Amino acid sequence: MLKHSLRWLTGLGAAGALIAVSATPAVAAPTVEPYFQDSTLAIGAEATIRGLLLYADEPTVLTDVSVRYDYRSLAKKLTVTPADGQKCTAPEPGVLVCTEPSDVTLYEMPPLGSGIYRNGAKRVHLGLTEDARLGDSGDVAISFQAAGGRRGTYTSRVRVGEGVDLAGGPFTTLSAKPGGKFTVPLVVANAGDKTVTGFVAVFDLPYSIRTKDRFSNCRYSGDHLVSCQFDEDIPVGTGLAAKLNLEFVKDTYAPANHSGYAQFMTTADFEDLTRVRAAAGARATTAGSGPKLTLAEAPARARQTDQTDVGPGYDHTGWIIKATGKNGTDLAAIGATLKGTAGAVVTATVGFRNNGPATLDGTNGDFEAATHTDVELPPGTTAVEVPDNCWLRQDTTRTYLCASEMLLVAGQTYSMKFRLRIDKVIPNARGAVRVNAPCECPGGEGFHDDIKPANDGTTIVVNATQGDGGQGDGDGDGGGGGGSLPITGTPTNLIAGIGALLLVAGVGGCLLARRRTSRFVA
Repeated sequence: MLKHSLRWLTGLGAAGALIAVSATPAVAAPTVEPYFQDSTLAIGAEATIRGLLLYADEPTVLTDVSVRYDYRSLAKKLTVTPADGQKCTAPEPGVLVCTEPSDVTLYEMPPLGSGIYRNGAKRVHLGLTEDARLGDSGDVAISFQAAGGRRGTYTSRVRVGEGVDLAGGPFTTLSAKPGGKFTVPLVVANAGDKTVTGFVAVFDLPYSIRTKDRFSNCRYSGDHLVSCQFDEDIPVGTGLAAKLNLEFVKDTYAPANHSGYAQFMTTADFEDLTRVRAAAGARATTAGSGPKLTLAEAPARARQTDQTDVGPGYDHTGWIIKATGKNGTDLAAIGATLKGTAGAVVTATVGFRNNGPATLDGTNGDFEAATHTDVELPPGTTAVEVPDNCWLRQDTTRTYLCASEMLLVAGQTYSMKFRLRIDKVIPNARGAVRVNAPCECPGGEGFHDDIKPANDGTTIVVNATQGDGGQGDGDGDGGGGGGSLPITGTPTNLIAGIGALLLVAGVGGCLLARRRTSRFVA
């Protein structure tokens, strides 16, 4: 098993990702864990594509990988066929064995430093035969093996259901000030040819958007709306609507556009995503204690059969809320003062603090950092251990570029530890820390609108003479900007839509995983 079990599973369009991290020692031989999402398949619908995902808490490469699908519990009712051109054989009815054409390298999942490594095997089609009937169900036992005795198994549930087609309402644009309240429409329609009997709305809302409502059929994490479950019917060709009362937190960045989404899914599709939430370590959510949120005066009735959305391309709605006024962010660099003799290894704890008043939310589909920080080593020192989120700048030997989190909460400090060897004692040896450093990154160059750029830079001083430099602490550990800014632990990262993430482990990416905090470089 992984050090903290498998906590980052698969992706969901409306869902985002939340990461809580804790440091643990490195594992010499990482264990690889598989995951294969549950499925509800509709009679007469096109086959569903599913892929085996492989996870580890250390980078690893798997060679000579083969995957075995055992679906004999649904013999003559389920078909499993290659989807990506891999070589497969059927050694017996109800069994498919596929070989990977190349090595499977498990890459680190974003954001940088997550400590979770993932890749997938070639995908397969899951389809139904003419013998399948509503209500049929069974398991698909998936196992993989690779060179060196690496192996793992996972059992996925498959159900036969009725095909329906949910559609979300049009996108809406409105505006509010930081701390202000606003109301958004929640609209869903039945675009299929069968009545929808019960459905779920899964919310993907950014850090800035909260709610004070506590509906009994909705689930929350603090002030964040996570999901709402409805038992109303939606007849063919009709739609339902309600209004949601939301608000900006006071530390919302402005002016800026903040987007939120709701994805609609059948009750069975929701169950396929959430069945493993407790076992996978999803954060707990709580049901509201207030009245029920209803979309219409429709009579509720029990679900007669499982349903699955066979046309999920338009199953979401969204809102763009323009934060008006002016509410910016001041990121202040934090340096360090160190001392030690030649040959000593000292720790420089450096970084920056978000002095507010606004939280900086750089969450986007590119998984880019909200900002970057340059850390220039003082002369006479060599880095023997650097954070995982830092790398040497091109054409330099002493300056590291470090990626931040995607969400930088007002009032929080974000620190990194560099282990430096003092090769030569040089009085007042000075390095530098520069937040909002330039970066030629795929998602852009980061944050350029700091409201107080004068404090973007500070120093790292080694062996300061009296009256020059900072306050060494006597043991070689770094100070925090001369002691004026306390270094705190990195807060829980809320990224890529807090809503659905808190809902389940991995439905859009939820993990509670250990993070490696540094790597050795010398």
